Amino acid sequence: MAKRDYYEVLGLSKGASAAEIKKAYRKLSKQYHPDINKEEGAEEKFKEITEAYEVLSDDNKKAQYDQFGHAAFGNGAGGQGGFGGGFGGFSGGFGDFDDLGDIFSSFFGGAGGRRNPNAPRQGEDLLHRMHISFEESVFGTKKTIKLRKDVECDHCHGSGAKDSSSVTTCHRCNGSGQEAVVQDTPFGRIQSQRTCSECNGRGKIIKEKCAHCFGKGYNNREVEYEVEIPEGISSGQRVRLQGKGGAGENGGPAGDLFIEVIVAEDSYFHREDDDIYTELELSPAQAALGTKIDVRTLTGEIELNVPAGTQHGRRFRLSGKGVKNVMGYGHGDHYIVVSIKVPKNLSTKERELYIELAKLKNEKIEEDESFFDKVKRNAKDLFE
Repeated sequence: MAKRDYYEVLGLSKGASAAEIKKAYRKLSKQYHPDINKEEGAEEKFKEITEAYEVLSDDNKKAQYDQFGHAAFGNGAGGQGGFGGGFGGFSGGFGDFDDLGDIFSSFFGGAGGRRNPNAPRQGEDLLHRMHISFEESVFGTKKTIKLRKDVECDHCHGSGAKDSSSVTTCHRCNGSGQEAVVQDTPFGRIQSQRTCSECNGRGKIIKEKCAHCFGKGYNNREVEYEVEIPEGISSGQRVRLQGKGGAGENGGPAGDLFIEVIVAEDSYFHREDDDIYTELELSPAQAALGTKIDVRTLTGEIELNVPAGTQHGRRFRLSGKGVKNVMGYGHGDHYIVVSIKVPKNLSTKERELYIELAKLKNEKIEEDESFFDKVKRNAKDLFE
């Protein structure tokens, strides 16, 4: 079954604000959460809502979805793996509201609303800019990129420890990553929470660090990826490589790598959305009398029939000869825009013919030439 549009899933129109997306999600997640709604199909509905929110609440993913639709993410939004365990990465209840627990904790010093410091955390998303030619943007291409980034250590798999026996729970914070601090103030004794000074908030102590990453859990090295650039992509659009971003923490998944494409300008073709524009220079005689002329298109040369009396600025439309839409919605058009080129320097014979033409049409012209113009023209005629 084809996936439903994510905006439709949340009951929103395209272009909804972040506040509208969050509000719609909260309302629907309460309505269909399996712990509350026991009706048949509620769980699947909840998963669909969660998947839509996971994409639309992330600025990078939302931009990709708005441009490429579901195709931006391969298998939807990455399947259930994109959301973590359980129902979309939620822990027991409405995991999206953990930020409320953090707010209360900051006021009352409690650590109950804080996330487990030992829980797997997804790595950061990365951005890489790629320059491609105009032709590559039109017809698509495959490129190999190299970049340096943090990659999960192959030996400790991100734990930072030599082996599992080298990791113990922090005795100071009992694994919470936070320690209580009591202060005497003019208002009385106040207890607050701060990052554990013993484990630096990790909740665990590594007795013997991994010799390959020195306890970091990752190594910075050069990696190589093959990137498939789709037909019709334009400058500023991005290609997403799922799971190729920054290394996760505590065994969490890597982030995503976004390839932002920068397309070089072309000296002949000018692109606007999916349409292509080219200029066709005609002489006054060709425009007045008509002609047949070969013009370049994206797929090769064609013969264009220019009718007599063609005016400057006239556009000839070649339907479907533009760029393929990156979302798969057909092709744009190719517009050929006429530019009538008036000669700057006339030979004696050309000048006489133009004067004769002007007289036939009773057009007022400047017939007299300066002495220097005559000398210059006559000298040119001698060598032609």
